[in-house]
Amino acid sequence: MATALSEEELDNEDYYSLLNVRREASSEELKAAYRRLCMLYHPDKHRDPELKSQAERLFNLVHQAYEVLSDPQTRAIYDIYGKRGLEMEGWEVVERRRTPAEIREEFERLQREREERRLQQRTNPKGTISVGVDATDLFDRYDEEYEDVSGSGFPQIEINKMHISQSIEAPLTATDTAILSGSLSTQNGNGGGSINFALRRVTSAKGWGELEFGAGDLQGPLFGLKLFRNLTPRCFVTTNCALQFSSRGIRPGLTTVLARNLDKNTVGYLQWRWGIQSAMNTSIVRDTKTSHFTVALQLGIPHSFALISYQHKFQDDDQTRVKGSLKAGFFGTVVEYGAERKISRHSVLGAAVSVGVPQGVSLKVKLNRASQTYFFPVHLTDQLLPSAVFYATVGPLVVYFAMHRLIIKPYLRAQKEKELEKQRESAATDILQKKQEAEAAVRLMQESVRRIIEAEESRMGLIIVNAWYGKFVNDKSKKNEKAKVIDVTVPLQCLVKDSKLILTEASKAGLPGFYDPCVGEEKNLKVLYQFRGVLHQVMVLDSEALRIPKQSHRIDTDG
Repeated sequence: MATALSEEELDNEDYYSLLNVRREASSEELKAAYRRLCMLYHPDKHRDPELKSQAERLFNLVHQAYEVLSDPQTRAIYDIYGKRGLEMEGWEVVERRRTPAEIREEFERLQREREERRLQQRTNPKGTISVGVDATDLFDRYDEEYEDVSGSGFPQIEINKMHISQSIEAPLTATDTAILSGSLSTQNGNGGGSINFALRRVTSAKGWGELEFGAGDLQGPLFGLKLFRNLTPRCFVTTNCALQFSSRGIRPGLTTVLARNLDKNTVGYLQWRWGIQSAMNTSIVRDTKTSHFTVALQLGIPHSFALISYQHKFQDDDQTRVKGSLKAGFFGTVVEYGAERKISRHSVLGAAVSVGVPQGVSLKVKLNRASQTYFFPVHLTDQLLPSAVFYATVGPLVVYFAMHRLIIKPYLRAQKEKELEKQRESAATDILQKKQEAEAAVRLMQESVRRIIEAEESRMGLIIVNAWYGKFVNDKSKKNEKAKVIDVTVPLQCLVKDSKLILTEASKAGLPGFYDPCVGEEKNLKVLYQFRGVLHQVMVLDSEALRIPKQSHRIDTDG
């Protein structure tokens, strides 16, 4: 009698929603929900061949859900990793008495084995492009006596330096990784490049080591060794030794960093650097969900300084951050402030204004696109000119808001519509199948619903007058959009028991007799019901729990 279900069918079902039970449901609750649906869908209760076939299909789906959730091991796997976790090879050899924590460890081991087979296909490219712009002629022009110089009528903006770097990682084994990197730089007509090769080995769960070899046309060969080691669960050390060969001889260098977690959000660092630009540095970094704070002090040759910086993280969809810092030392004093914001799924745009003595005023624009970074430092003036500070602050804001309104927002809206359309097309076949299953389930529920309504009417109980599920359009600004809802009166009435209806905190699309009428869009459930002869109404979000009847749902008919 059983009909096999395809993997795609099983992968698109939420077992808890299908049985309408809580994720913390006991075995008794699972059994009660399973028995109720079995009575509803059992094929032997239907004589019509078409209804019998539909009932058999839904019965097997419910049975599959109950099999997974009633077994402690498969339920633990499903709770942690979903149906994808159940499909991973190797579970058949796992001891069945394991706890959820042991199952998690076993899953991670199997996942590591699978990842090892895919190592050869992986790289981790990273790149940086930096273009320095000299725009001092905008604010610091020649005197009037030089106006006859050719081209002096317009400000001269020049690109005075450029830097390009790129690196890729090639995993060789589960513990060994090869890293190849290169860079090209040019400044005021002079340039050079370098290439580096490194081999990293993870020696244990507590540490790794890396050998580095490099060469360039400006400097000679480079040999380096990096070591990382966790000393305790809260403390680690990093050491970097290097030998730089040049025409002046061999220049050794050593950098050691000792770090300790002061609490779950704060890390303290001690750094000692010997050789090229020797220095000692201590810093404290505190990073929380809403802020990032750093304070640092360095004593060294040629630079000694004190630094304090703060960054505030707004909890919005665009991940907006504003930051400010003060750095003072032998080289002078620099104040820097700026902001960054996510402009697309993989892109973050940021800008900062740097004001210092004797550095002057600079504007720094940075765009992070996936693993690529584009950096544009624009030097505006060597002096502290209020006009330069004003335009460096206001100019980027005006440009950003204009671009966001005219270019970025329309582009993101078009991309979202395109993705939704693509999602609808890819899910069209599955949604059609879900719709057919829901319609079949509703037909199978008719007799049960008739009996439930008779029982509820006899005791003035809970009667579902109307129920709709999907996208509702109540905002007048969206009057051109169409509502996309389906009638779920029968499925909800079928779930009524002892004058109560309880829906768990999960998507309603997985309930018997339901399907998703608007893939990828926000959905609600609206219910008009009668209890003790009085009309009630409620609307909840798709994944919001619902319990009726409630006094607060009562429709006030006074006046």
